[in-house]
Amino acid sequence: MALDARTLLLILFLLLTWLLMKKRISNKQSKNLPPSPPKLPFIGNLHQLGSLPHQSLWQLSKTYGPVMHLQLGKMPTIVISSAEAAKEVLKTYDLDSCSRPPLQGARRLTYNYQDVAFSPYGEYWREIRKICVVELFSVKRVRSYESIREEEITNLINSISRHSISSPNSSSVDLTEKLF
Repeated sequence: MALDARTLLLILFLLLTWLLMKKRISNKQSKNLPPSPPKLPFIGNLHQLGSLPHQSLWQLSKTYGPVMHLQLGKMPTIVISSAEAAKEVLKTYDLDSCSRPPLQGARRLTYNYQDVAFSPYGEYWREIRKICVVELFSVKRVRSYESIREEEITNLINSISRHSISSPNSSSVDLTEKLF
C-alpha cells in the first residue's frame, strides 16, 4: 500500500511538530538541573553505567562535575560525587531529599503512603513516628515482648542444632532459610 505525497508530508509535519514540542518542554524542565551527559530515549543514561556503576559514575563526574543529572530509565536522578557537594545539598535541600520517591507499588501496598516507611516527610509522618516511638518502641513495650524474643531465639537454636545433627556430613547450615 503506497502512501501519497500529501500523507507523507502530513506525517513528517506531525513528527517534526511533536519533536519540537518535546524539546521545548524538556528545555523548560531542565533549566534548574545540573549538567547531564547525553541520554537515549527510554533508557536514558542506563547504558553509561556499565557493569561497575561506581567507576562509571566517577568517570562521568570528572566530565560533568560533582553534581550531575542522570535519567535512569524513566526516573530523573541527581548524583552527588563529592563530600563537599553532598554536605551542601543535604544542608540546603534537606527537606526535599528526606522523602522516598513516589513509587506506584508502594502507593498501592501502603494505602496511598499511609505508613511510617513510605509516607512523605511532613506533619502526618511526624505524628505517626511519634506514635510508634511512644507506643511500640518504649522501654516498657520492648520489655513486654522479652519472653517471646527468648522463645524465638531458643526455637532458632534448636532448629539449627536439629539440622546439624540430621546431616552429619554437612559442616555448614544455611541460615537464610532459618532467618527469613
